[in-house]
Amino acid sequence: MRGADMAAKNRLLLKIAIANIVVSLVVLGLKAFAWWVTGSVALYSDALESIINVVTSAAAAFALWVSFQPADDNHPYGHSKAEYLSAVLAGVLITIAALSILRESWFAFFEPRPMEAPVKGLAINMAATAVNVVWALLLIRIGRRHRSPALKADGHHLMTDVITSIGVFFGLVAAVVFQMPVLDPVLAALVAVNIIWTGFKLTRESVGGLMDEAVEPETLDVIRRIISTEASGALEAHDIRTRQAGSAIFVDFHLVVHGTMSVSDAHDICDRIEHAIQDGVEGARVTIHVEPDNKAKHQGIVVV
Repeated sequence: MRGADMAAKNRLLLKIAIANIVVSLVVLGLKAFAWWVTGSVALYSDALESIINVVTSAAAAFALWVSFQPADDNHPYGHSKAEYLSAVLAGVLITIAALSILRESWFAFFEPRPMEAPVKGLAINMAATAVNVVWALLLIRIGRRHRSPALKADGHHLMTDVITSIGVFFGLVAAVVFQMPVLDPVLAALVAVNIIWTGFKLTRESVGGLMDEAVEPETLDVIRRIISTEASGALEAHDIRTRQAGSAIFVDFHLVVHGTMSVSDAHDICDRIEHAIQDGVEGARVTIHVEPDNKAKHQGIVVV
């Protein structure tokens, strides 16, 4: 992706991240109102998770802004890993929220009380859930398309929030119909366990990015195919390495050419491969080490 296109993409992602904060505040207001109307511990757990959504969406927006800053002397490879720090923060905050919910559900289990205005409260909560469904799907779609760990993590977190909200809704309906107020704290505890699992997965994925995990096998296949078809004039490519850092994908490998080839001709081949990879893999940053034919390993990628 060229400079102008990358800048336009960054502006779009940052606008989405800012809009995410606004949507999170709206959903928080609705869920807090539903809890205030009913006094339900389960709806309290839902509202508390929305507070985490606001914090993490703000952190994601800041992380995106940092990641879009150009490389400098202290960060010659750029700032794209800042997004992973945002996702780690989200995982930690989600776990803290879950522990708070477990505490409230523990006390409420021994002193269960019926909800006040359950129909009104549940209707408000489901309206907030509907907003979350639409927004979560949009965030996941945009996060995957542009390889944004922060937006994708927020989208998956919201979708988990949606699933738990639906479970809470049907559970509280049952509690009202069958007059079993003890279901309220039980549902809150189940929500907390689900939130802890979500926090663990988010943290695991983010740590993987910070530890320079390689790209997905499908992406690596694309890179290998491009090298094979675009390296005309070279002999082979070996020792291919990849790593991901937010929306950036770093690719480096050794390219074997004839020992008598001029530096200029070898450079032209490298330029052709680099441009092809950048066109075929969004966010790719390519480093190629040229070697003479006596360094061939007779393995890796054979040039077509």
